[in-house]
Amino acid sequence: MSTPLKFLALSGTTSVTENCYIYEYGDEMVMIDCGVGFPEADMYGVDLVIPDFTYVRKNAHKLKAVVVTHGHEDHLGAIPFLLKEFKVPVYGAPLTIGFINDKLMDYKMKGQDLRVFNPDHDVLTIGSFTITPFRVSHSVPDACGLCIDTKEGKMFHVPDYKFDWTPVDGKPFDLAKVAMLASSGVLAMASDALGSTSPGHTQSEKAIEAIINKIVADSKGLIYFSTISSNISRMQQAITAATASGRKVCFVGRSIIRKTEIAKKLGLMKFSSNQVANMNEALKLPKDKVVYIIGGAYGQPGSALYRVAMGEHDQLSVSSADTVVFSADPAPPGAKQNVDFLVDRLLEADVDVHYYDMQEDLHVSGHGCQEDIKFLMGVVRPKYVIPIGGTIRHMRAYSAIAIDMGKKPNEVLELVAGESVEFEKGQSKKGEKFPVKEVLVDGLDVGDVGQVVLRDRQILATDGIAIIVITFDTAIKQVVGDPEIISRGFVFEKKRKNLLEDSSRALGKYLSKKRIINPAVAKRESVDFLEKHFYEQTGRRPMVLPVVVEE
Repeated sequence: MSTPLKFLALSGTTSVTENCYIYEYGDEMVMIDCGVGFPEADMYGVDLVIPDFTYVRKNAHKLKAVVVTHGHEDHLGAIPFLLKEFKVPVYGAPLTIGFINDKLMDYKMKGQDLRVFNPDHDVLTIGSFTITPFRVSHSVPDACGLCIDTKEGKMFHVPDYKFDWTPVDGKPFDLAKVAMLASSGVLAMASDALGSTSPGHTQSEKAIEAIINKIVADSKGLIYFSTISSNISRMQQAITAATASGRKVCFVGRSIIRKTEIAKKLGLMKFSSNQVANMNEALKLPKDKVVYIIGGAYGQPGSALYRVAMGEHDQLSVSSADTVVFSADPAPPGAKQNVDFLVDRLLEADVDVHYYDMQEDLHVSGHGCQEDIKFLMGVVRPKYVIPIGGTIRHMRAYSAIAIDMGKKPNEVLELVAGESVEFEKGQSKKGEKFPVKEVLVDGLDVGDVGQVVLRDRQILATDGIAIIVITFDTAIKQVVGDPEIISRGFVFEKKRKNLLEDSSRALGKYLSKKRIINPAVAKRESVDFLEKHFYEQTGRRPMVLPVVVEE
């Protein structure tokens, strides 16, 4: 009996983030990427969303390695959570491993098995899998695609790519290597679908260089330039523009500082000590002689740029002569609202703000558009294609492109999280479906925040809480007197004092007519009555928290 090759989507096929996939053959599994997702606006208090590792736990003996394709959080951010459970080697290009090691230091995780490969010439042998990495163009250097040679045939895994022939780091998509690897035939290709709804080709990172240069040259005061901390190429462009205008650069924000240090050590960022200044040096420079490259491109509360905009930063501030540049697409959940909030605050202060709504093309996508997707399919010529890294609408648009390229509908394999496909003797079929759920990270706790907790937090955030203090006489088994009601986030007590007093009397009267045999009954009856009563009186449903004092 032959053994099928399985491709499993743990997550990443119906959202733009949380990329995590498994290739399984017999008793061997290789995980490709292990990224985080970002909480939706209604996930109160949640910091991150990570893949559900239940399938991996059930098959832990099979997991041989993790290969990470590039240095974005949605592809590597969940590595610390994985390595807390499974001791496996992690492979990646130099910058990717540098970012992973930096992240593990945050979690105080030392001694992990991190293995660096060179995507120009290294080949990885992991069990029966032979994996050949190749360079792709993306918005972070050292991004890779993978050719995975298996006993069932070659699989290509190409997440997050575009064709950029003039990249800032001078290392374009290695098309010649891809063509050579694909020349012997390709069984299937899982590739980036995020740009499938956008016509044409994606622009080169070079396309925005002139815009950045002009903004820096025209600015008269301080410049705050913000992009995501892993966008090494964009920061290099900002440094080049600053130097051309006679300004020095100062890095602000812990993540920005650490990632630029890693990139410079690897030779992926090039600047001399004369081009940069530390904070103390920058503060002594004239305003028109410094550019602050600062964290907070998504408007995150607490970030360096947020604190500057809100007047809460210890050393930096903004005035009407200053310029703020947001050079990032506010795509993650909640990011647009946060950026909009900061932009409005800055505009109120008469700051010159350059952001996504101004049509200045201050951000270039790292994802291939429709013509790029067609080009890759034409070069690789896989028998089957699998859209990854987008939403349902991106998968459907990707499927339409593939069919337009000559694929039959059954040769385009759309998978949602928890689905798999099996390849055997050159044919494919849907495999087993395994249960997955959203695993939420809240502070140091993983997975203990579920829908019940989120619902409670949502009630607290929208309707507040009413605490009911009930006195219960254990001798006569009866509630004594009227309960006391304390409001937090429900109604303003001084303004709605009559409501709370009237509700207290109504509840006391209601409980006096009930047979209250113990404190538990008193609590239950109080909650049932007040939930209805408050809704009738205010149209709100606060969380009702009863407290019983026994006498």
